[in-house]
Amino acid sequence: MTLTAPARPQERPRRRPRVSTALTYLSLVVASLVVLLPLVVVFLTSLKSYGEISEGQGALALPDDWLNFSNYATAFNDGHLLRAFGNTAFILLFSITGTVIIGSMTAYAIDRFDFRFKKLVMALFLVATLVPAVTTQVATFQVVNSFGLFNTRWAPILLYMGTDIVAIYIFLQFIRGIPRSLDEAARLDGANSFTIYRRIIFPLLKPAIATVVIIKGITTYNDFYIPFLYMPQEDLGTMSTALFRFKGPFGAHWEHISAGAVLVIVPTLVVFLFLQRYIYNGFAQGATK
Repeated sequence: MTLTAPARPQERPRRRPRVSTALTYLSLVVASLVVLLPLVVVFLTSLKSYGEISEGQGALALPDDWLNFSNYATAFNDGHLLRAFGNTAFILLFSITGTVIIGSMTAYAIDRFDFRFKKLVMALFLVATLVPAVTTQVATFQVVNSFGLFNTRWAPILLYMGTDIVAIYIFLQFIRGIPRSLDEAARLDGANSFTIYRRIIFPLLKPAIATVVIIKGITTYNDFYIPFLYMPQEDLGTMSTALFRFKGPFGAHWEHISAGAVLVIVPTLVVFLFLQRYIYNGFAQGATK
């Protein structure tokens, strides 16, 4: 007679604690509300009339007419948003192009060349990212004014190109992942350093370039401080400073400001939705280099 051991009960897969799951979803809901609630308020306000605003209705009160697009027409025409968009596009074109070229060249020189005080240069780059920009604005303004660039579109272009240390670090992470054997093979074929950068390094930096272009473009597009300080002339207004024109001595027309804010948000929102995968992929690849 043989004895058989009793069958063990089948182990059930461990379930994730319900409390942690609930807290995870709760944090996501709260974060979504924090981001979306101001946008909803701005959109609802843009559809309201001046009478509805003056009555002191709640921020989340629904407009009487959902097809009231007169505020958008007023914001577009009186705010000169078309001219502001042209100024913004001009600044974006030169700022992003200069940032990509200067940042990639600087990262290439730091990674591929050995020179004296190399560690000091890297330390200074790190210090530059830690120093608040506001503390150096007086000296920066004097330098820009001495060059005769005040009240011109070249002032913000120069500042945007020369203060983006983050772009250098992004390019540096990608260049460190490019094998040096490619450089050595090109040198055996008679290529100099600039040819290696132009024909080998730069084409392989497409993910980093896409990341820098998107981040730099959105940051420059939404910046208010530098255009407002260095381009006070009304004809040189950008998309961000054009909204400030609606604030008069007797108060602010919030329905017009909200409509203008929606018009300013739409381009960046569309660009981000179409190019968000490049942002995520760029950061993921840069983190694994």
